[in-house]
Amino acid sequence: MITNKLINYRTLRNLMSNYIRNLSIFLLASGALLAGVAIAYGISRTTLTNANIPTNTPGNTNIASIAPKGQETAVLAGGCFWGMEAVFEHLKGVTAVVSGFSGGSATTANYETVSTGLTDHAESVKITYDPKQISYEQLLKVYFLVAHDPTQLNSQGPDTGKQYRSAIFFANDQQQRIAESYVNQLNQKHVFQQPIVTQLVPLKSFYPAEAYHQHFIDRNPNYPYVVINDLPKLTKLQAQFPEMYK
Repeated sequence: MITNKLINYRTLRNLMSNYIRNLSIFLLASGALLAGVAIAYGISRTTLTNANIPTNTPGNTNIASIAPKGQETAVLAGGCFWGMEAVFEHLKGVTAVVSGFSGGSATTANYETVSTGLTDHAESVKITYDPKQISYEQLLKVYFLVAHDPTQLNSQGPDTGKQYRSAIFFANDQQQRIAESYVNQLNQKHVFQQPIVTQLVPLKSFYPAEAYHQHFIDRNPNYPYVVINDLPKLTKLQAQFPEMYK
């Protein structure tokens, strides 16, 4: 009888140990999953930035007017510059894309300050392109139809604040005319169900963001925010403009 009790006790103890171990694994896995979902959907990527990323600062140098001979530039804002940068880097004729800030002063042109939403800056990208291969209007088509949602006011996806506003910073009268004409076309054709809220403002300056923001998706393709919010844009770009995709 004593032997049977010991066997039953050991069996029960083993069952309880296995149960507790499996329950712990389940809770850990569930916690990781919920954390991933919270990061991807409920938390903007602004909240995540400073945890595991170096805090090097940009040079606060205005590079708005710098372009190689025979090439032109466009400065566009449409939410997180990670996704914007990746979309335009995949266009034939685009030779360089820089993530940065436009609309505000040099003294506030750093990620930590801009993320407060208290500056005049918008997260932007400066696109350098060969006009013989791709036009400014073609860039705008991708900007409106793929890179962001121009009907969201001072927000984009999970990110909110005027630093995520939709804005075209035109460098000259020609860019202004092209942008105004294209927006009018979109409105006349009712391409979007909601009003377009994209601002058209003259380009005064563009300041590069910190180095860790440059080519972020190329270096961090599995980052939860990127997987949920940015990689689908690249898929959409390839499907909608296959002749322009590289």
